[in-house]
Amino acid sequence: MIYLDNNATTQMEPEVANHVAELLHARLANPSSQHAHGRAARKILEQARDRVLISCRAQTQGMASDSCLFTSGGTESNNLALFGLAESRPGAIVVSNIEHPSILAAAQRLECIGREVRILPSLPSGITDIEPLRRWIEVDRAPIALVSVMSANNETGVMQPIESVVSLCRTHGIYVHSDAVQALGKVPLDFHQLQLDAMTITAHKLHGPLGIGALILKHGVSLAPYHFGGFQQLGLRPGTEMPALASGFAMAAQMAVSDLPARSEHMLQLRRRFESLLHTQFDTAVILGDSVSRLPHTLSVAFPGVDRQALQMALDQAGIACSTGSACASGSSQPSHVLQAMHVPTAVLAGAIRFSLSHETTESEVDQTVRALTSILPRLTKRPD
Repeated sequence: MIYLDNNATTQMEPEVANHVAELLHARLANPSSQHAHGRAARKILEQARDRVLISCRAQTQGMASDSCLFTSGGTESNNLALFGLAESRPGAIVVSNIEHPSILAAAQRLECIGREVRILPSLPSGITDIEPLRRWIEVDRAPIALVSVMSANNETGVMQPIESVVSLCRTHGIYVHSDAVQALGKVPLDFHQLQLDAMTITAHKLHGPLGIGALILKHGVSLAPYHFGGFQQLGLRPGTEMPALASGFAMAAQMAVSDLPARSEHMLQLRRRFESLLHTQFDTAVILGDSVSRLPHTLSVAFPGVDRQALQMALDQAGIACSTGSACASGSSQPSHVLQAMHVPTAVLAGAIRFSLSHETTESEVDQTVRALTSILPRLTKRPD
C-alpha cells in the first residue's frame, strides 16, 4: 500500500506507539485520584500538557500561562471553541466558507439557536477574503464575538491570512480562533506570537495516536463549557483524562516540531516532483491553489473529464490510498465545498482528488503513483461527443 492520505490521518510513529503501549501496560490509575497511583498518572498528564504547549510555542511560565485542554480530537476542539467562546460574549460569529465541516456545522447550529453567523468568502486562489471582515469591523461597527479562520486548508493546503485576521480583531476585543490541525508539524506555528485566543490541534495529524486533540487557550480567555458532570480541566472539558494518549500526543508533537525543517523540505521537494510529473504526463491536469503559499505536503489536483470517486476507487484497487476531500465528509457524493467556494469550474471540480504526503513518503512511491495514473486515467476519461 502506498499511503497518500495523511491529511485524513497519519501513521503513528513507531516510537510513539511503543511509548503509548508501555504506559498502557503500566496500568495507570485515574489521574484525578488522590492516592500515590493517581498522583503518578497526574504527573504524566501534566507533563504532557506542558510539552504540547511548548510544541505550539504557547506561554508556559508565570502567572500568565496559556492553557491546553485535552479533547477527543479536532472536531471536539473546534466545537468547544465555537460554543464556548461564543457563549461568553454577545455578537456575531464569523467563519470562512472553506472551514472544516466541524466548524461549519457548529456555526450552523449556533445560527439555529439564535446567534448571528457571518460567512467570509474564498477568493479563487483558495485564500479567505477578509475584506468583508474589515468592513464589518471598521465601517459597519458590527458587534462581533468571535472569528474562526483555519491556519491552512485541509483540502488544498492553502495557507490562510491568520496574522491579518488577528490584526483586525485585536484592537476591537474580538476573539480569534484558528483550526491549526493541518499546520502543526508542517509549518512553523507560534501561538504566542500569532496572538490567537484559541487554537485547535490534534495528535493523529502529526503521527500521534487517534482519539486525542487539544484546544490551546490564551491566558485570560473566557470559555464556557458545553459538557458537564466533572471538575477535570477546570470543568471546561470534564471527563477522565487519558495520560497514555496525552503523553503520546506530546511525544509526537515534539518529534514533528523538532524535525520540522527537514520534514518540511522533504515533503515540499516530493510535492514539487509529483506536480512536475503530473504536468509532464497529463496536459489537462489542474493543480488547485498553486498560485499561493501552501502546506508542503498537500496536493489537490483535478483531471477534467474524470469522475473523482471512480478515480479514487481505481487508485485504491491499485494499492494507493488517497481521498476526494475531507475524511469527515467521506461517504458523501457531494463535491467539495472548498472547491465550490473557490468557484472551480464544474468539469474541474468533478475530477478533483487530494494526495497528502508525509515525511515517510518516498520518491519511489510518488513515481509509482504517477505510473498508476498513466494506466488508470485513459480508462476513466470521458470522450467528448
